[in-house]
Amino acid sequence: MKNLFKAILGSKKLAVLAFCLCTFGIAQAQEYRVGYVDADRILTESAPAKAVEKQLENDFSKRLNDLRDTQARLKSMSEKLDKDLPVLSESQRLKRQRELADLSQDFQRKQRAYREDLMQRKNEEYSKVVDRAKKEIEKIAKSENYDLIVNESVYHSPRADITEKVLKALSN
Repeated sequence: MKNLFKAILGSKKLAVLAFCLCTFGIAQAQEYRVGYVDADRILTESAPAKAVEKQLENDFSKRLNDLRDTQARLKSMSEKLDKDLPVLSESQRLKRQRELADLSQDFQRKQRAYREDLMQRKNEEYSKVVDRAKKEIEKIAKSENYDLIVNESVYHSPRADITEKVLKALSN
């Protein structure tokens, strides 16, 4: 009986201790201000990101159109070769196949160079956007007394989301 009494008394003490710790933890947590920024929205919706996207499109559109033209020419040559194959001599067939293979290799080389150049340029330009966004986030955090700003979370309250403020700051 005494052991049961001690166990109940011990569990009450444990419950009181847990309640006190939770209350203290909540009181402590209210002293900290945490914000959330949606990095994906910053990189897609911000004015600098849209400007980068437009600039990249302008800078790389000629190369993209050249690639599309070469691809269409490849398709046309391949279809013509397939159609003419029965009437071509062996030397003509080999010549066209070589031309097609050469054009295909040239196309693949240009396509690979285009992708590499585009990715390098995107990384360079978007890193500038990220740097500017970080500066704006830091300004907001300091001016509004945030203790912590995160850009990934399992859950965040809409009142913790400062993405709109950052987007507005970036548009100025």
